[in-house]
Amino acid sequence: MFDTIDYLSTGNERQKSAYATLTKYGLMKALSGYDPILTGTIPINIAIDSSDLDIICCYKDAEDFVLMLKKCFEHLEGFACHYNKAGEQVTANFMLDGWEIEIFGQPIPTQLQYAYRHMIVEYNLLKLYGEKFRQRIIDLKKDGHKTEPAFAIALGLQGDPYQALLALNI
Repeated sequence: MFDTIDYLSTGNERQKSAYATLTKYGLMKALSGYDPILTGTIPINIAIDSSDLDIICCYKDAEDFVLMLKKCFEHLEGFACHYNKAGEQVTANFMLDGWEIEIFGQPIPTQLQYAYRHMIVEYNLLKLYGEKFRQRIIDLKKDGHKTEPAFAIALGLQGDPYQALLALNI
């Protein structure tokens, strides 16, 4: 379901806005060689006003990925790109149409990256527990909690919320 962004075009207003921005500027097309997936709160309908658009990618060569990011996006407002060689990850941030965009790359297939795996668990939990649970997550996020900790609080999970969610294997 999340392999493309087409589902956003028929979603809520924030999802439609995200779709319009991503397609207007061709972000997913520009990143197509890196198996991009939009992750985070927008796809699973738990976004708050400060939510950004998180796109994960898989690269084979970090330097080539960084060069592509600079070529495609460095002219955009607030562009910054960081390569953490020790952590083997690249992050680029910029603004488009009022959206904060974060592109995150690793030499790991996108569907195996933590951002995607967390989103799938969260999506399944939202389907399982319904609208009241979704609103609880949104309220916790509005109170300043990050997404995974919000889920952990709502579910009463102990320990590291990121690992606890993955351990649910749902």
